Amino acid sequence: MKMCPNTTVLEFHILAFSTTGNMTHILFIGFLFIYIVSVLGNLLIASLVFAVPQLHTPMYFFLCNLSIVDATYISAIFPNLLSVTLTADKKISLPSCITQLYFFIFCVDEEIFILTCMAYDRHMAVCSPLHYPMMMSQKNCLTMAAFSLVLSTLNSLMFTLLTYSLSFCHSSDINHFFCEIRALMALSDSDTTSRELVLFIEDICLVFLTFLFILFSYLRIISAIMKIHSHKSRWKTFSSCSSHLTSVTLFYGPILILYMKSVSEHSSDQDKFTSLLYVAAVPTLNPFVYSLRNKEVLGALRKVTNILWNKF
Repeated sequence: MKMCPNTTVLEFHILAFSTTGNMTHILFIGFLFIYIVSVLGNLLIASLVFAVPQLHTPMYFFLCNLSIVDATYISAIFPNLLSVTLTADKKISLPSCITQLYFFIFCVDEEIFILTCMAYDRHMAVCSPLHYPMMMSQKNCLTMAAFSLVLSTLNSLMFTLLTYSLSFCHSSDINHFFCEIRALMALSDSDTTSRELVLFIEDICLVFLTFLFILFSYLRIISAIMKIHSHKSRWKTFSSCSSHLTSVTLFYGPILILYMKSVSEHSSDQDKFTSLLYVAAVPTLNPFVYSLRNKEVLGALRKVTNILWNKF
């Protein structure tokens, strides 16, 4: 493609979802509801884990990290989406767009690493319970969390710089509801072949390989569970993994569908709805997945509620 002769655009237009009349207000109310529920739900889970000593275990340590990432994740995208949906102002500056892209990639990477750490935690708890205290010590959990944070930061910075160096001069309309990297590549007048290759390799290494690791972990877990003779113990053990397995399915499903395709294979309207599944549905549903069927979280919530009720 031809490069811009002297300059590139400094402002984009987020096209988001095409609606008219009452549908615009209905969509806005729906997005606002999702955003509020997601942020409050995830902050509640993180606060409970931080405040209640009985939740100071490796599994809930990673759950706290996951909740903070989910709250950041949706907050990087939805405020601007709400503004675009309700008003006619669809503008977003290049620095704001690049910043949104950075936090989006960072949070996606963090979500992947945390879900992988949680799979390792469940694998050690079920398959190697005698080694669990040593392998999932506080030091090892902090090391895994720090390693995930550093990798996510560096990876996000790399893709942000690669995107920032692109030229945009013939179109400024992003046919998506946020500054998504593939939508920006499709819009660019630069040659994106090398960047597409890096992105594809990234998808293989980060998304597909971590998914295989989680899948292998659960095959080992299921094998170990099937060897338990007591039906009650078998069900109790599986229940300790069910919440994480649900989150993995909700997150990796649309991610694998969307990011294993080339840019040329993408259908913008289809991709918008697919992206909504992991941008909106996952951060919103995770607090419910980890609380409604979790006796320890529900017990901690009742404990905190009783303390606050007696205090005030």
